[in-house]
Amino acid sequence: MKYGLIGRNGRMGNEIYNLFSEKGHQLVFSYDKSGEFFEEKPEILIDFSLPEAFNKVIEYVDKFKVPLVIGTTGLDENQIKQLHEISQNIPVVQSYNFSIGIQVLLRLTKLADSLLKDVDIEILETHHRFKKDKPSGTAKMLKDVLNKDVNISSIRVGNVPGDHTVYFGTLGEVITISHRALSRRTFAEGVLKSAEFAIKSIAGFYTFNDVFNMSN
Repeated sequence: MKYGLIGRNGRMGNEIYNLFSEKGHQLVFSYDKSGEFFEEKPEILIDFSLPEAFNKVIEYVDKFKVPLVIGTTGLDENQIKQLHEISQNIPVVQSYNFSIGIQVLLRLTKLADSLLKDVDIEILETHHRFKKDKPSGTAKMLKDVLNKDVNISSIRVGNVPGDHTVYFGTLGEVITISHRALSRRTFAEGVLKSAEFAIKSIAGFYTFNDVFNMSN
């Protein structure tokens, strides 16, 4: 693939660039705080920047008219609405987490919730000190599958790529379901799967769950 990367110099941007290069894909366009690099029109755009750069992302999507994979966290409702609007013309894959393990965690959480009655539920998430949004997008995804008012506790410390735990507690026992990311490479691998999925898909709004379902 000849791809474009917005947020090239960020933590995830570097991880994506390294993995894509390892797999033989070519970076032909990038944009970040240091400026724009353009070699030729990309076949797909990948965005792992900040919500403040969202308008620039939409501008480039409109310019290149290619599929978009976006993992930027902290997007507001209006920005998500805009993604749905542009997905009428191009494939858009949007997720707050591109880990296969998180997809399993989401399903186990939903299953546990359906089996357990009269329990206390709490979500705990831990990320590196530089993560700006709190709670994490993944924690919000877990809350969404529970479909109820659940407290989320957030910890920002060190260089943790991402830990998420769901607690189900009764007066007699506590069940925990956890996922720990050991490196950002696992997210980059999910981004690569998503890019391969998007570049072959028809226009529409997709999530990493759709990518996961198609690869299993």
